[in-house]
This record gives sequence, C-alpha cells and structure tokens, in this order.
Amino acid sequence: MLSPLRLLLLVGIAWWIARRMGWRRLRLLCAAIATVLVVLTTPLGANALVRVQEARAPAPSGGAGAPPQAVVVLSGGLVARPRGERDYAALGLASIQRLLAAVALQRGLGPVPLAVVGTSDRGVADSVILANLARDLGADASLLQVETASLNTWQNAQASAALAPALPRRIWLVTSSLHMARSLVAFRAAGFDACSYPAQPRYYAPDNLGYLLPTGSATMKAEDALHELVGELAYRLRAWRAAHD
Repeated sequence: MLSPLRLLLLVGIAWWIARRMGWRRLRLLCAAIATVLVVLTTPLGANALVRVQEARAPAPSGGAGAPPQAVVVLSGGLVARPRGERDYAALGLASIQRLLAAVALQRGLGPVPLAVVGTSDRGVADSVILANLARDLGADASLLQVETASLNTWQNAQASAALAPALPRRIWLVTSSLHMARSLVAFRAAGFDACSYPAQPRYYAPDNLGYLLPTGSATMKAEDALHELVGELAYRLRAWRAAHD
C-alpha cells in the first residue's frame, strides 16, 4: 500500500475530485505530493529517503555499562518455499547478510548466545534454515537458540524475551540498517537493552545520469523505506500504549 505508484494513483484520484469540486488548495496540495512521489520513483529520491532512515540507526557501539552478552539476529525472509532445513538458496539476501554479520560478531565476542529469530510461514521456519547455516559457518551449536513462530518485528521482540533459557537483557541486535530503528523500538519495548549492530546498508550515492530517471528498483526501495518509517511510528505508539496501560 505504501508504494509510491499506488500512492500516486490515490493522489491522482483526489486531484480529480478536487478539480471537479473546485477545491483549488486541495489541487495544489495533491500536485505537490504527486511531485514528491514521482521523485521517490527515481534512484535520487529513493536513496535520499533510505539515507535518512538508515542514518537514524546508531552505529555499532556497546555504549555505557557492561558489554552486551548475547547476539540476536532477525530473519530477513525467504525468496522461495524451502525444500528442507538446509535449503539455503531459499533465503533472501537480507537474511543471509544479517546472519553473516551476526556470526562474525559472535566470533569476536567469544562464548555468548546467538539467537536466530523469525519465520515467514512457508513450511520451514526461516530461523531453522539460518541456524543450520550458522552451524555450517562454524557457530557453536551449544550457544544457538532458535525461535520459530514470530511473523513480524514486534513478535520477534516478544518471542525473544520469552526464550528459554532466557537471554541476557543487554544484547546486540543484528538486522538491516533500514530496519534497525523500528527494531530497536520493538526490542526495547520488550524489555531489552538493545545495542544496534546494523547490517546490509541499502543507500547508494549518485554515480550516473540514470540516477535521475524512474526505475522499478527505486520504487521498491522507496516503498521499503516508507514501510519502515510508518511501521516505526506505529511501533512507537504501540510501545507508548503498553507503557501506560
């Protein structure tokens, strides 16, 4: 629903209604919004929006206090229905990049738990496939924890808090740079002192004149960024309500 093209269609309908009704100010507002949406279909606009959202993810830092004592990595989804628990070709690029970052981070920390979280309801849990990949990459099986039921980021956080044995409250949270700000809201609402460890940046700087022309990939990138911005606002409201119940 947050695709710039879908939004552009809705704005176009609103502009037509405003024209029929003689509402000049609404026509001008629709024209301004349409201009922004058209820009978002270009690499220039999409990457600018991505850069704004990714810049809001803190750089890796343990901050003040004791170092984080666990690593939690969120699945980034599948691209196909897996044929088994080691069908790594079914993993999306985001899932693989996050897992690689998490395994490398855990190796640098020593013997700390690595929790792999999330699924996409395609027969075999994403987290099971990712955990097997982590083992094949040399991760200590005795330190792996796998959560197989959560279907979104809010559920990821709540399910992580309910894992047994319980994770330490101070954790490294590994997910995509674009997804990090929303994830931190969810995990902090679940009671974690989550430290950001962003992976998979998606911003690309201008490099040719094609950066100014609309493309399908730019439209999809802008949609992902809008999804994160709106999703984060919804999570902040949800966390505020939970804190005041």
